[in-house]
Amino acid sequence: MAITEQSDRLWQDVLMLKGFKEFLFRGNVVDLAVAVVMGAALTAMVTAFTGAFLTPLITLVTGGSENGGKFTVNGVDFPYGTFIDAVITFVLTAVVIYFIVVLPVRKVMERMRRQEEAEKDEQLELLREIRDELRRGNSAS
Repeated sequence: MAITEQSDRLWQDVLMLKGFKEFLFRGNVVDLAVAVVMGAALTAMVTAFTGAFLTPLITLVTGGSENGGKFTVNGVDFPYGTFIDAVITFVLTAVVIYFIVVLPVRKVMERMRRQEEAEKDEQLELLREIRDELRRGNSAS
């Protein structure tokens, strides 16, 4: 009985590893990893742009300190420039992702969908022609 249980456990482990392998190589995980790396790189680039150009502009406009502006209440500093910097970084990241990733992918997916529909229509027409030919052949004999 113990050998059967060990054998069953071994097969379960093998099947689990096989399922994990299929999951990894299905493509979704690779796509997700690429997206995370690209997102991190894009965020770093937008953050650098914001820090190098926009934070100094916020500091000039608000007349604030090195954080781009702050106010103090009862000895507590509120660095609102840091928040404005983060909001601008978020908005710029979202805009770049939308125009560089989302729109092109949407266009490619739409083009692929149209091609699939055209192929289905072509196949349907061929099937109709085959059906008509078969009917003609059956009625002739």
